[in-house]
Amino acid sequence: MTELLARWRDGLAKSSKGAFGRLAGLLGATEIKPDTWDALEGVLVQADLGIETATDVVVSLKQVVNQRGLTRADELREALREELRSRLTTAPAVEWRVKPSVILMVGVNGSGKTTTIAKLGSRFQSEGKSVLFGAADTFRAAAVDQLEVWGKRLGIEVISGAPESDPGAVAYSAVQAGVARRADIIMIDTAGRLHTRSNLMEELKKVYRVVGKALEGAPHAVWLVLDATTGQNALQQARAFQSAVNVSGVILAKLDSSARGGMAFAIERELHLPILFAGLGERPEDLQSFNPDAFVDGILRS
Repeated sequence: MTELLARWRDGLAKSSKGAFGRLAGLLGATEIKPDTWDALEGVLVQADLGIETATDVVVSLKQVVNQRGLTRADELREALREELRSRLTTAPAVEWRVKPSVILMVGVNGSGKTTTIAKLGSRFQSEGKSVLFGAADTFRAAAVDQLEVWGKRLGIEVISGAPESDPGAVAYSAVQAGVARRADIIMIDTAGRLHTRSNLMEELKKVYRVVGKALEGAPHAVWLVLDATTGQNALQQARAFQSAVNVSGVILAKLDSSARGGMAFAIERELHLPILFAGLGERPEDLQSFNPDAFVDGILRS
C-alpha cells in the first residue's frame, strides 16, 4: 500500500506543484475573509476543474464553514479534501462476464491510446487472461507497427490489415479471430479521431456497428483515452466520443506529465463517466486503477 501511494504521489507531482501548490499559501493560519473565496475559486479554475465545478466547490465549502463554525483558512484544507473526494466516484472493478469480452479503444491522435492498449494488455495478462489485439487504425501505418511491436514484446497476437484497408473489416476479423482462439479479451485500437471531424466520427460509428455484427453484444466496453496534459480541451473530446459510440469509461493518460489533474473533476461532473485507469509513468505497471483517495491526497499535498 505504501508503494502504491508513493506511485500516486510521484505521478501527481506536477499537478500538486502547479495551481494546487498555491493552496499552501492561501490556506494558511489566517482568518477566512471574502477575498479568501475569490482566491480559492481562482486556484481551482487554474487547476482545470472548470468554472462551473470550481464555483460549485466554493459554494459547498461556504456551507461547510457556516455549519461547522470554521474561522481560519487552514481549517478549510480538510474540508476541501472532503469536498473534492465527494466529487469522484470509485469506479467498479472491471469484471469479465463474457468470453471473449471486446473492448473498443477510442481517442484522438497523440492521446497515448496505442501505448495504453499495450499497458492494459500486460495488466490483463498478469491477471491470467488471454488477450488479442486488433489493429484497426489502418490510416496510420505507424500505429499498426507500434501495436505489433508491443504484441511481439508481450506475446500477444495482433490482427491487422493492409495499409489504408477498411478499419471495420479489420475489427471484424479481430473479433472472429478472438472467438476462434477462445481469447478472454479482445482489444481493438481505432484510428485517432479529431472530434471536430464529423466524417471520421461517422466512420468510428461504423466500426462500432461492425463489431456488434461480428459478435452479438459487442463491444462490451468502449474506453476513451484522454491526454491529461490537454486539460479542459479533453472535455470537448469526451463529449463528442460519448455521443458517437456510447463511451463507458475514461482512461487518463500522461497524468504524470500534466499539471492539470483537476480535469478529472470536470469529467465526472459533466459527463458522468467513471475514470477507470490513470497513467502515472512510462512502465506498464504505472497504469493504475483510478484511486480517488490517492488522487485527491496526491494533488493536495503541501
